[in-house]
Amino acid sequence: MTPTHPALIAGYVALFVALGGAFLCVNLLVGWLVRPRVPNSEKLEVYECGEPAIGSSFVQFDLRFYVVALLFIIFDVEVALFFPWATVFGKATQLSDPALVTVQADGANLTPAAAGLMRELGVSTPAVPVVVPDDATRRRLEATRGEKSLPRAEAEWAVSRSGFLLAATAVCDMAAFFAVLLVGFAYVWCRGDLDWVRAVTADRAAAG
Repeated sequence: MTPTHPALIAGYVALFVALGGAFLCVNLLVGWLVRPRVPNSEKLEVYECGEPAIGSSFVQFDLRFYVVALLFIIFDVEVALFFPWATVFGKATQLSDPALVTVQADGANLTPAAAGLMRELGVSTPAVPVVVPDDATRRRLEATRGEKSLPRAEAEWAVSRSGFLLAATAVCDMAAFFAVLLVGFAYVWCRGDLDWVRAVTADRAAAG
């Protein structure tokens, strides 16, 4: 897996933006050329959701409209942060595959696939992680390595262990992030900010 040159990525982004802008401009131009032009007084009337407007348009809306809208935007936008986490978790899970290590004459080296995954995770010089197994792990590797050499078995274990630790860290990070979201949601729920008829309910309770 060869690294992608930054200039090539910038070129792809510029091409995408240019094609998107050209597509938008062409559609606007075609619409301006072919649409009918029949001006009349009815088109100048206020139109809202298919219903005729009643009363003045300068009406002070209840604050709960804005509170609910802000809550929706906050929790909806936060979901977008799940995507980079899922990317890191997926790459870490792939990195935990022992088959991504190969042994050459100069020692244990990563395969091109493993090196590419590490570059995508931000490692500038990918190499087999330096993870020293304890005595119990070394004895287990010695017993289960089969025809592999001990350095090969230890290198495979080091890569698999590093991928597992990175995936576990990603899971803990997302769990903490999700817990903060749930705490915030529970807070606004307990405050009654999600109760659309809170004021009416309180007035009825006081009246009764």
